[in-house]
Amino acid sequence: MGRRIVAMKDHLSRAEIRKDAAQDAVQAAATAVGQVTAIVTGAVRDVAGALGGFATEIFEIRDSARKASDDHEE
Repeated sequence: MGRRIVAMKDHLSRAEIRKDAAQDAVQAAATAVGQVTAIVTGAVRDVAGALGGFATEIFEIRDSARKASDDHEE
């Protein structure tokens, strides 16, 4: 049985070898694209959260300044 496996490996055609190499390359590329997409998605999410937090702080500062100005006029 061991001889048969070795014999089958010896008979891989160049086309099969190229097909396997191409398949491995496509799978590696798909994995890399998936990883980069996850990184970019996370970065966009984090930036949106930071900008939202900044906008909230600006609104709070504006409201505080308005209240201080109203208190000063009284």
